[in-house]
Amino acid sequence: MEVNAEGREIRREGAYGRGSNRVAATDEEEIAAVPTRKVISLDDNDVNKDKPCDQDEPPNQKAGWKKFLAHVGPGFLVSLAYLDPGNLETDLQAGANHRYELLWVVLIGLIFALLIQSLAANLGVATGRHLAELCKAEYPRFIKYCLWVLAEVAVIAADIPEVIGTAFALNILFHIPLWAGVLITGMSTLLLLGLQRYGVRKLELLISILVFVMAACYFGELSYVKPPASEVMKGLFVPRLSGNGATSDAIALLGALVMPHNLFLHSALVLSRKTPPSVKGINDACRYFLLESGFALFVALLINIAVISVSGTVCATEKLSPEDADRCSDLTLNSASFLLKNVLGKSSSIVYGIALLASGQSSTITGTYAGQYIMQGFLDIKMRMWLQNLMTRCVAIGPSLIVSIIGGSAGAGRLIIIASMILSFELPFALIPLLKFSSSSTKMGPHKNSIYIIVISWILGFGVIGINIYFLSTSFVDWLIHSNLPKAVTVLVGIVVFPLMAVYILAVVYLTFRKDTVVTFVDKSDASQIQMETGTHSNRMTEVVPYREDLADIPLPD
Repeated sequence: MEVNAEGREIRREGAYGRGSNRVAATDEEEIAAVPTRKVISLDDNDVNKDKPCDQDEPPNQKAGWKKFLAHVGPGFLVSLAYLDPGNLETDLQAGANHRYELLWVVLIGLIFALLIQSLAANLGVATGRHLAELCKAEYPRFIKYCLWVLAEVAVIAADIPEVIGTAFALNILFHIPLWAGVLITGMSTLLLLGLQRYGVRKLELLISILVFVMAACYFGELSYVKPPASEVMKGLFVPRLSGNGATSDAIALLGALVMPHNLFLHSALVLSRKTPPSVKGINDACRYFLLESGFALFVALLINIAVISVSGTVCATEKLSPEDADRCSDLTLNSASFLLKNVLGKSSSIVYGIALLASGQSSTITGTYAGQYIMQGFLDIKMRMWLQNLMTRCVAIGPSLIVSIIGGSAGAGRLIIIASMILSFELPFALIPLLKFSSSSTKMGPHKNSIYIIVISWILGFGVIGINIYFLSTSFVDWLIHSNLPKAVTVLVGIVVFPLMAVYILAVVYLTFRKDTVVTFVDKSDASQIQMETGTHSNRMTEVVPYREDLADIPLPD
C-alpha cells in the first residue's frame, strides 16, 4: 500500500467503476486532483456544493436564524419542569407569606438551572449519548442499578405534583373527583404522547402553546394588580430572608426549581436534532441549544415572577374578605383561583383551572419522556413505545392515585410537599455524574468544560446540594424531637434513618471522587471528514479518506 507524506492512501476510481483501478498519487497530484472537500454528517447523506479546502463546515450553510430555529424545541420541553404545579404552589405560598422578598431565589435558581441544563445539552451533542446511557457505560453493575432506581424514584416524585395539579384543574373545571382526575390525567397524557408518531416537532409545538396559555393567564392578572415595580426589582436583586419561615420557604422554592430527571431528559432531547460531527458543527449546536434554553428559561422566570407578584400583591391588599384572608394564610393549588377574580370576576376559577391544566398536562408529558429515556438508557430495553409509555404512566400515577383515594385533597397537598423533599434528596445522583462527565476528556474530548465552567458549576452544584442536605437533616431532627410518637418508636426511627443518612453522604462522596475509567468519546470527525475528487473521464466522485490503521477495514461507500 502506498501512502503520501501525510500518511494518506489515495484511492481513485476510473470511468469503469469502483474496482477498475486504484493508483497512488504524489502530494502535488493530490492537491491538483482534489480541489474541494465535504463534511458529511453521519445522519445526513445530502450532497453539498463544493467549497475551498481550508474551510471546515458544509458549504450550503443555512442562515444563522434558520439554524437556530432548527434547534428550538428541547429547551421549551425542559423549561416545563420549572413551571409545573409543584413550582406554582411554592410560588403562591412564597408570594402570600413574603410578598416579593424571595424573588431573588427564583432568579438564582433559574440561572443555575440554565447552567446545568446547558451542560446536559452539551453532553448529549458532543457524545451522541444521553446521561443515562453514559451512566450505564461508566459505573459498575450494582451502582448502575442503584442510580437507575433513584432516577425512577425522581421521575415518580416529579410526576406527583404534575398529576395532582392536573386532577385539581379537572376538579375546578368539571367537578370531577380527585381520584378520577388522576386516572384521566394518565390516559390523556398517553393520548397526547401519540403525537410522537407525527413527529417530535408537533408535540413540542403543542407544549409551547400550553406554556403560553398559562403565561397569558398570569400576565393578564399581573397587568391588573400592578405590583410596585421598585419592590419587585428590589426583591429580584437584593437578597433578604426576613420574616417568620423565610429560610424554609426559600429552600423549598429552590428545591422545587431544580429537577434531577430534567438532566436526563435534556441530554436525550438534543439527540433528535442532526448535528454535523465536526468540531465547529458541535460547537455551533451547543451554542444554539444554549440560546434556546436561555430564552425558554427566561419565559419560565417571567411566569414565576408573575405568579409570586400576583400572590404577593393580592394577599397584601387591605380589601380582602375574611374568607380570602384565610386562604392566603394557607394557599394551595386547589384554593388559589380567587387570586384572579379581580380581573376576571366569576370567570376566575375557569381561567385559573385552564392555566393549572396547561401546567400539569404539559409537565406530565415531559415526565413520561424522561421516564422513557431513563429506562432505555440504564436497562437498554427495547419495546414498543406505547407499551413503554403505559408502564411509565402506571408507575408514576400509582402513588398519586392511592393518596387521592385515601386522603383526598388534603392528603394530595401533603404528598406534593413530600415529593419536593424527595427531589431535593435525589438531586446529587443526577447532578454529580453530569458535572463529572461534562468536565471529562474521556467523555467529551475537546468539548469538555473550561476550567471556569468547572469551578462555577461545582461551587453552585455543591451549594445547592449542601443547602438541601442541611434542610432535610434539620427538618428530620426537628420532627424527631417534637414528634408525638411513643418514645420507643422515635428511637427506632432514629436507629433506622441515621445510618441511611450516613450511607447517603458516603454515596455522594463516592460519586464525587470516583475517577472515570471508561472512554466513550469518539472523534467522529476523523471518520466523517471526507475529501472528494472529481474524475476526468466520469461524473462519478470518489472519497479520499485519511488513512488510519483502525479505519483500514472500513469499506468504501457505494
